[in-house]
Amino acid sequence: MYSFEPTEEQKMVIDAARKLAAKEYRPRMREADEKGEPEAAWMDEGWELALLPASIPEQFGGFGANSALTWVLAAEELAWGDLSGAMALLAPNLVALPVLRAGTPEQKAMHLPAYCNDAWAPGAAALMEPRIEFDPFALETKAERTADGYRITGRKCNVPFALESDWVLVYAALEGATQGFLVPTNAPGVTVGERERNMGLRALPLYSLNLADCTVPAANRLGGEQGCDFDLLLAASRTALASLAVGVARAAYEFTLDYTKQRTAFGEPLAQRQSIAFTLAELIIDIDAARLLAWEAAWNLDNDRDAVRAAAFALNFASDMALRTADRAVQLLGGYGYVRDYPVELWLRNARAFGVMEGIATV
Repeated sequence: MYSFEPTEEQKMVIDAARKLAAKEYRPRMREADEKGEPEAAWMDEGWELALLPASIPEQFGGFGANSALTWVLAAEELAWGDLSGAMALLAPNLVALPVLRAGTPEQKAMHLPAYCNDAWAPGAAALMEPRIEFDPFALETKAERTADGYRITGRKCNVPFALESDWVLVYAALEGATQGFLVPTNAPGVTVGERERNMGLRALPLYSLNLADCTVPAANRLGGEQGCDFDLLLAASRTALASLAVGVARAAYEFTLDYTKQRTAFGEPLAQRQSIAFTLAELIIDIDAARLLAWEAAWNLDNDRDAVRAAAFALNFASDMALRTADRAVQLLGGYGYVRDYPVELWLRNARAFGVMEGIATV
């Protein structure tokens, strides 16, 4: 059995993340969305939380203390502030945590110290592909063995910070299984495409990536010759996305609750109307349910239990719930829900990402 009471350390993380989200993320989310780039303060001040260094063992410069559950608790608070900002701050996880979970000792020694410095450093992972019916277990990006390494060919999309990163963790099909490869972004055959223009997540730099007969040494395969457990890495990613979805939904719900309490019609607050009150009640029930699913998946990860099923359930439910909550928020605000003077339309656009994107966050 596990407790629903956060530890004292986790309470401190929640409180710090909540304060950061309220101070830096929420006030700047509209401006960042309009400009199409994250605010520097999101990473600079967010890095002071030391979430990633706390997860990395002391031998590589970290503290070796945090867990997936702690990450989930922080991610919800950060996404409540702004989803793009939360994903920008968590971008280094895309390289560091898979290497920590599945990397060889040499890969850990090479890559992990870069994420224990005083300043935020970008990280990039390339899982998604620009095609209909994308399946992370049946990738069209292929890796083939060569005499001294691997040749990778394929196209990727929605790669966070690909242009800004020195390395990208590319997932490709190798002999029928999905595997990860640490690829330098300046390697021959690697081309970072133009910045993608998406409906939501407009403040998060996402790029296309083309790999044309890109060769990497055998030592660059995540996990070495034995490879990596992709099921585990995907479960960690889906757990992260589920917790971020809870944060977005909570933001939309709380804003709408306050609005309907203050907005009056025919002499009474909107929140007192039965249909609206019932809708709000159903939304918060779903938000709490999604949170518990994300916690369960994270707990499984921390206790070396099979988290594949729990993470899939968590993301499936949370992605639908976040979109439904944001959509209801737009409806309950009426005409105001559709204008950019109010944040609910931004939350609706961002919430749509959870159902169409994989592998752009991890815990």
